[in-house]
Amino acid sequence: MSIVYINGENLTIKDIVNVARKNYEVKLTDEAVEKVKKARRIVDEFVENEKVVYGITTGFGKFSDIAISKEETKQLQRNLIISHSCGVGKPFDEDIVRAIMLLRANALVKGYSGIRLSTLSTLVEMINKGVHPIIPQKGSLGSSGDLAPLAHMVLVMLGEGEAIYKGERLPGKIAMERAGIDTIELTSKEGLALINGTQVMTAVGALTVYDAIKVMKMADISAAMTLEALNGITDAFDERINMVRPHKGQRDSAKNLLKLTKGSKLTTRQGEIRVQDPYTLRCIPQIHGGSRDAINYVEEKVKIEINSATDNPLIFANEKDVLSGGNFHGQPMALAFDFLGIALSELANVSERRIERLVNPQLSGLPAFLTEKGGLNSGFMIAQYAAAALVSENKVLSHPASVDSIPSSANQEDHVSMGTIAARKAKEILDNVINVLAIEILAAAQAIDFKNSDDLGEGTKIAYDIIRNEVPTLHEDRIMNIDINKCAFLIKNHKIVDEIENRLGELN
Repeated sequence: MSIVYINGENLTIKDIVNVARKNYEVKLTDEAVEKVKKARRIVDEFVENEKVVYGITTGFGKFSDIAISKEETKQLQRNLIISHSCGVGKPFDEDIVRAIMLLRANALVKGYSGIRLSTLSTLVEMINKGVHPIIPQKGSLGSSGDLAPLAHMVLVMLGEGEAIYKGERLPGKIAMERAGIDTIELTSKEGLALINGTQVMTAVGALTVYDAIKVMKMADISAAMTLEALNGITDAFDERINMVRPHKGQRDSAKNLLKLTKGSKLTTRQGEIRVQDPYTLRCIPQIHGGSRDAINYVEEKVKIEINSATDNPLIFANEKDVLSGGNFHGQPMALAFDFLGIALSELANVSERRIERLVNPQLSGLPAFLTEKGGLNSGFMIAQYAAAALVSENKVLSHPASVDSIPSSANQEDHVSMGTIAARKAKEILDNVINVLAIEILAAAQAIDFKNSDDLGEGTKIAYDIIRNEVPTLHEDRIMNIDINKCAFLIKNHKIVDEIENRLGELN
């Protein structure tokens, strides 16, 4: 059995993917267990002595000035979860739910939250036995953390709410019973420890940025195919050009293009057919490179966040101190995920313009809309429409969520991040980008068929063969969305990128 050990310090994005999508088990390290126990002892001491500490012996938000007796602490924590379960909309996919649970557990094992080990162990057991709470996607302001969606996660721990277990949607209590997991009763600080954090936005964003890195490489592959279909000029990717403007993303993208088209008889040199290409071909390294650098920036921010303590208050066991702060505020991730959405949108923007060059006979020198019998057949005419629609939608979705804020909790929480909206938008944009790239590789493969696929470069030939193994050349009109969906599947599941990297070495 494959296992990911967590201690709050060195979880990786790859670990998240393995737990979320490959059902790796999760275990706590011995060191983490001791940190959790140590912090819990401090909480118990404060409760016993009725020391006034936010969220432990007080109410929440605007009610932080109202003292709660030690006899009421269990009711306080249960009420917190019940009252905060206000999520609406469609539930998150199961891979995102598993990522949410993993990230919350990893934050708790850092030893700053004061949760009981038994409660934390219940959450981990749910991951390992496949009890996946129904968590509505909408309802989080992104500070104080992802309160509403995380409350729905905790409901199932209490035997409330709903969960998916072995493919069946069940009441939370029944799902826990079938999995052989005891439900729990929360006590002091525990409800707050479980819901006051950025784990929902970070889970969505972490999986999205992982996929974005693969899609970023796929964008270079689709661009390389179009470049060859249009006899593009490779001089624009010369290393000397990129050394005098040495942005890493630009250099990496240029190297990928040259690697993918190595040995091609379809690419040209400047002056052979034309002196220079239009921007969508000539400036691929600059355009893709800008998105590449942005995505890499987001990846670094995610790496920090997934190993951070993001709840409030935080317990510093060594000093026996409890401090209220703002680590739950999602602003660092909100800005990053807005940036991610913008960066991904640009990959689709330029891809759609390359599609236009492929289907427009005045720009390509190829048959109109890449069909042999234009008029009788429409060919790729409406495929370009679909790409344009997706690109337009992405422009709407790219409006940053982080620039908005609506005060909450009677103005106690008077600036919020909207980071979860930013993460969800980035994921939706990514899905649209995948479909635009699917249309581009379909159109590029069709254009190449009017030439000679044996003349392709080392990398583009691999991509072409994978596409043609799934989708035959278009000779007469057929239902195009079937072909688009097949290519989108290849991209979403990294089939083309992984095969090229297996055979030619890793792309940048």
